[in-house]
Order: sequence, then C-alpha cells, then structure tokens
Amino acid sequence: METIQLHTKSRPSTVLCGAGALSEAKSFLQGKECFVVTDSNVLRLYADTISQTFPGASVCAVPAGERHKNRCSLFAILDAMLDARLHRSSVVVALGGGVVGDMAGLAAALYMRGTRLVQVPTTLLAQVDSSVGGKTAVDYRGVKNVIGAFYQPERVFCDPLFFRTLPPREIRCGLGEIVKTGVLDPAVGDMIKENKGSLRDLSFLQQLAAACVRFKARVVEEDETERSGLRKCLNLGHTTGHALELMYGRRSHGEYVLIGMWLESHIAEREGVCTPAYAREVRSMIALALPRIPAFPGAAGALRYALLDKKNEGQGTVSMILPKERGAYAELALPADRYAAYLALLEDPCR
Repeated sequence: METIQLHTKSRPSTVLCGAGALSEAKSFLQGKECFVVTDSNVLRLYADTISQTFPGASVCAVPAGERHKNRCSLFAILDAMLDARLHRSSVVVALGGGVVGDMAGLAAALYMRGTRLVQVPTTLLAQVDSSVGGKTAVDYRGVKNVIGAFYQPERVFCDPLFFRTLPPREIRCGLGEIVKTGVLDPAVGDMIKENKGSLRDLSFLQQLAAACVRFKARVVEEDETERSGLRKCLNLGHTTGHALELMYGRRSHGEYVLIGMWLESHIAEREGVCTPAYAREVRSMIALALPRIPAFPGAAGALRYALLDKKNEGQGTVSMILPKERGAYAELALPADRYAAYLALLEDPCR
C-alpha cells in the first residue's frame, strides 16, 4: 500500500492506495461518529461490508446515477445529516463513485459550515481522479458542477477490492481519466503504452491508480483552487466531454472525456497548437481505451452546453485545454461558430 500526502493550504490530505486500504479506513474511523453517504448500487453490493467497516454509523443511500447529482439529492443528504444530529466533529464518509463523492463532499462542506470528510471511492474513476483534490459539486439547470466548493477530505482510502464488482463500462469510464493523465504526465503515459495489453488487468489498474493520484497531488498542491491556472490542465477533454454528456447522456463520464480528447486533439492539430504527429499519438492512446469513436448526430447542438463551461471567460467563446506536446498543454478560446464547426466532426468521426 502506498501513502500519498497532499500539502494543500486549506487542509492537508492523506491518500492511501492499495490492498488493505478499507481496513485502514476502519481503524482510522474507530470510535468516531460516522455518517456514511452511498448510493443504491453500492448499498446493494456492499451492505455487509458497510455494516462491518462502519459499525453503528448512520447510512444515507441516494439513487445511483449522474442524473441524481442535483440539489434534491444534496438536500436529502443534508436532511439525513440533521436528523442524525451530526456535529462538527462527526465524520462524513463518502462511499461510492464520483457522484457520491462530489455530493457527500459538498454536504460536508455546507453542514455547520464544515464537518470532517473521508472519501472511500469505489469506482476506478473515483480512485484515479475525483476523490482526490477537494472538488465537490452538484449539477444545476443543465450545467455540470456549477454549484460547489473546494473542500479537502482528511483521508482518501483507495482499495482495489471494489474493482472486482465493476462492470466493463465502469472500467472504461476510469480509463478515460487515466488516459487523460497519461497525456499530461509522461510517466503515466509510458506506463499505459508499455502495458497496453494490461489495461483491464486489475492489479495493473491498481498501479495506474496510484500513479495518477501522485500526479494529481502535485498539481493540486501547486494550485488548489485553480487560481494560478495549473489545475486547469486536469480539464483536458472535459469541455467537449461535458457538453456531449449533458446533451446525449447514456454513456459514462469517462467515455465522454475520451471522446472530448479525441475531438480536441483534432482542434489542437488544426489550430496549430500541436503537431499532426503528436495529435495522432494522443489519439492512439485514446484508442487503447475506446477503439471506436461513436457518431453523434446533431453534435453541433452541444455548443449551447459548451458555452456554459466554467472555464469560459468571454461571451461567445469556448475555452479548452488542449494537448500541446509530450507532458504539456495549452489553453485555447475559440469563437462559438468555429467551435461548433469542429463539433460537427463528431457526426461522422470515421471520415
């Protein structure tokens, strides 16, 4: 098991990655008043594990799925916290994927202006990305993560035992954030390319998860709240990915990140941000996780969602984080009509 420290200004955070992390969570929380937030899927699979790991804890299970990442679910959690008579020294335990982690984290930040928070991510995506770094949020009025706060967890316990019950789609979802990290961090990129036949091997995924956390920890330590700009790099593929996710649904967040990176690599190539050779290298890495980019009829209509992205700073422009060269990125803002023309490439990705 590997221990990774985040020395952030607001609150230090410790991440434990590897087999036995859940047992460490049980030891850390022993004797503390715990309030477990999970979802209906995790509760169905791990009800016994929850009762054994967090004995005596109150449990609040929200409906599973991104469409339930909203104010109704957030206030259901807050209602349950108040009913349980939690106090500031109580510990909110986010046990689930990215949706649970984001909502439970925001509830912990809001309740009594802040209670203690521990993340126990159960999906590959949550272990490699969303549980680390303190971003919490819900979606509102068709905008992703528009209501939220930066709120660091005290501990994050990433145990690969949860990978055993993940369906292939959830593995692919996590690979979206892993490939994103591989484009930003040459060390992770080399791990992916050198072990491309093992991308669905659970023991290798455990190694990749720790490597992704190490990279994200370095970024978050330097730019905890995206003020200096460095943390923006973690939005690679997300401008287009979020817009498509809001418009079409159905696919997982990580798949949309892969699709967003595919389109944005073409934008980077055609706008002169990166060389054609490097754009092809990025797309070859994407293909390891998502061999075929699906067609999206009417994709230009996703512009209206892209214009709501939090990174945008001007009216009528869409800002993206694009691959520049190995281990480097660039931010580019395009006029809305030009970005919509690029979205049209997704109507027939094979051409």
